[in-house]
Amino acid sequence: MDILMRRIVPLLFLFASIILYLKASHKVSVQQLLNFSFPSLSILYESQQTDSGCSLLPYDEYWIRSNRIVTSEGVFSGAVEVKSGRISSVVSDDFEAGQFLGKHVLDFGHAVVMPGLIDIHVHLDEPGRTEWEGFSAGTKAAAAGGVTTVIDMPLNSFPSTVSEEALKLKIKAAQEKIYVDVGFWGGLVPENALNATALDSLLSAGVLGLKSFMLPSGINDFPMTNITHIKEGLYALARYKRPLLVHAEVDVGSESDDETRHRASDPRSYSTYLKSRPASWEIEAIRELQTAMEETKVGGRAEGAHVHIVHLSDAEISLNLIKDAKSSGASVSVETCAHYLAFSAEEIKDGDTRFKCAPPIRDEANRQKLREALLEGHIDMLSSDHSPSTPELKLLEEGDFLRAWGGVSSLQFDLPATWTYGQKYGMTLSHLVKLWSEKPAKFAGQEHKGAIVTGNHADFVVWEPEVEFDLDDNYKSFSKNPSISAYMGKRLSGKVLATFVRGNLVFSDGIHSPKACGETILAK
Repeated sequence: MDILMRRIVPLLFLFASIILYLKASHKVSVQQLLNFSFPSLSILYESQQTDSGCSLLPYDEYWIRSNRIVTSEGVFSGAVEVKSGRISSVVSDDFEAGQFLGKHVLDFGHAVVMPGLIDIHVHLDEPGRTEWEGFSAGTKAAAAGGVTTVIDMPLNSFPSTVSEEALKLKIKAAQEKIYVDVGFWGGLVPENALNATALDSLLSAGVLGLKSFMLPSGINDFPMTNITHIKEGLYALARYKRPLLVHAEVDVGSESDDETRHRASDPRSYSTYLKSRPASWEIEAIRELQTAMEETKVGGRAEGAHVHIVHLSDAEISLNLIKDAKSSGASVSVETCAHYLAFSAEEIKDGDTRFKCAPPIRDEANRQKLREALLEGHIDMLSSDHSPSTPELKLLEEGDFLRAWGGVSSLQFDLPATWTYGQKYGMTLSHLVKLWSEKPAKFAGQEHKGAIVTGNHADFVVWEPEVEFDLDDNYKSFSKNPSISAYMGKRLSGKVLATFVRGNLVFSDGIHSPKACGETILAK
């Protein structure tokens, strides 16, 4: 503490002198006041932390100031006041100068301040498969990437979250391990779909909605559902006004069936995998869902429920079917993922199974159409579908696309990956806020997140969009198995400087808060 005082007191004295002089000469302006930056956060690290250890700051009341504060409507220069984890006020640079006197001010200059990202599609794999990821590693990666809330998927952990008991195990496993806020989707499987008591128990326990697969998931205790199961799930969800998230693919065969079945084609070739999982799988699944979507209309048996298509890859017929459902009055939304916008099939080298995911990354023409649909508002939001595993399961040495585990590991790179490639097709900072914060918050029922407005949780990411960095061996990735990420080896733009969750500074300059104090989010 003595070191801290020796460093800060002279600066505070100088600052006070400047204020008194400016006030006396009637020359004080907001910009003059704000242009004086308080001591850097690195100095504060040497001070005593708050008793909780939840934040890298020693106080919970302060102002954040920036020339670029971003909302979905635009960018402005101003400041945000934080008190006890909430946004107390938001002001532009035309407010009274005296508002800052005697206050803690974090002046981030020209760095961007915007709502923290909300990633609604994340596999954290705990309990049961912490060698794949786990709450601690996964939420550290999230915080380092400016993601302040994640919604955990019900599968890839063990047991899968398909019952109240399994949800309780997951909540218990998350205690004192999560650096950001974490909510949970429950699983819709045949066993609970036809058991109203079981579904009510799971929904009453606090899952934010349900997730189902229309084809085998690859996880033994998470079997696929048919349209009957899906409709029963929607009827239950209607009573709670929560969404059903659907992995919309059905196996209708492919042009390479004979080849892949007899291993005649090259399993190291990405084109072999792409042909094995054509767009027709997505198209047919969404066609099958049409009758279920109809039920969500006003007056329908599932009115109040909502159908959400996860990780859309096909930007043509599948997307058109979703657009038609929306225009007909059905309650429907759709997400796509950053990797479908960043990469195309033509770029993926033979044997590079880091890029295997389902549905697959398609060709360049499809990527361009996805980008256009996103900016035109036909795709509602973005997610990562962060789906890590171990290097052994990815078969990185063998490079066999047909046998390797599918999934792109990307949680720490949501923001820079979206921004790096998004700039090329017209994405703005306000687009980022809408697609990664505001719409996901509304979708997940988080009314106090996703926007910088008075009363909301003080969840922010502070970052420098212009700063480039290489994802090489020297880059600090916090995921359990960073080598499996398709983004490793890339050069990205958008360096995260600081991440705040409910007012706690949980990440800054490569350092996390001493304790993991994120909160579990349960539906009421």
